[in-house]
Formats: sequence, C-alpha cells, structure tokens
Amino acid sequence: MSAACRAPQRLNRTRSRSRRRAVLATAGAAVAALALSACGSGGTSGGSGRTGFITGKDGIATVKKGERDAAPDLSGTTIDGKKLDVADYKGKVVVINVWGSWCPPCRAEAANFVKVAADTASKGVQFVGINTRDTSTEPARAFEKQYGVTYPSLYDPSGKLMLRFKAGTLNPQAIPSTLIIDRDGKIAARTLQALSEEKLRGMLAPVLAEK
Repeated sequence: MSAACRAPQRLNRTRSRSRRRAVLATAGAAVAALALSACGSGGTSGGSGRTGFITGKDGIATVKKGERDAAPDLSGTTIDGKKLDVADYKGKVVVINVWGSWCPPCRAEAANFVKVAADTASKGVQFVGINTRDTSTEPARAFEKQYGVTYPSLYDPSGKLMLRFKAGTLNPQAIPSTLIIDRDGKIAARTLQALSEEKLRGMLAPVLAEK
C-alpha cells in the first residue's frame, strides 16, 4: 500500500481516538461535578433548564402534583449483588437516598433513615439507597451492618445513575441527597443535605398523604 493510501487511514484513526477521548472527557466532567459537591450542604437550584419547583427555608424542594417529572431508570445491581429496579415499586412512595460509606453526613443521618423506613413500611413506603463513590461494595456493606440498614441500595460507584436525572428537575447534586418519588413514579421532593428524623418525616408526610 502506498504512503498516500496509508495517510487517510492514520488520519481516520487519529480522529476516532480524539472522538473517544472527547466522549470520555464529557462523562468524566459530569461525574466530577457531582463529586465536587460531595458531603456538602448542597444548594437550592435544580441546574439549568426548567425549574418548576419551590425550595423552602428548610432546604426541601417540592413540586406540585401534576407538574412533576418522571423519575429516570434507576435499575442495576445492589451492594449485595442482587438485581433491583425502582420502577417495580410503582404504587408505593419511594424514598431515594444517595450516600457513601466515606461521607460523614451520611453516617450522621443513617439511623434516622433506618427508623423512619421501619415505621413507614406498613404504610406503603419503600426506601432505596444509591451507594456512590465507594471503590468496592465491602465498605458499603460494612456501613449497612453498622447502622442496621435493611432496605436495598443500588451500587453506583461512578455516579452514572445520578446522571440519568434531567438537568432542571429535582436531580441529586450532593452527597447525601434524598428524593421522594410519588406513587406514580414521579419526583415530588428533594433535599441536598443530611436529614434529621423530624425533617425526613416532614418531607415524606405530604407525599404519603396524597391520594
């Protein structure tokens, strides 16, 4: 093959490598943006785009029924190696808690989540964790054992599940973040802070009371 024929092939390979690097850089930047807010108090914005929600003085953002966005696909493998799809809980009120075993505010709120999860299970409430940025499931399982967590947690070390939420909606932007998904599978409330038992119950109660 002549040098003239080989040159376009080399150019195509170079362009292909450049495109792959660009895609990886974009995904990495999105995950890094979430990582930068880890273990922070969070903010009150839902990001760019439509922001049809109200954030109260308590740091809890809510959306009226009928104006809510559907939760994205939240499915995968739990830290115990089981398959889980949050969509299977449609008809229940679902509490999503984004956490990491390395995160001090997550440890501070863990007992509150365990207690409220146990108290509300009979009322049709399902708690689900999303464990992120733990490099293996071992510390995550140790965390659950230490705090007596019995509800499941999806294992999401790179934050891919959080990136499925649309910008401008009640998307998780800090660790910890907590979201309430209503019985129709739509996002009703969000907070970007560690929660006391009282605040968690207060956040859950209005959605649980909906018919």
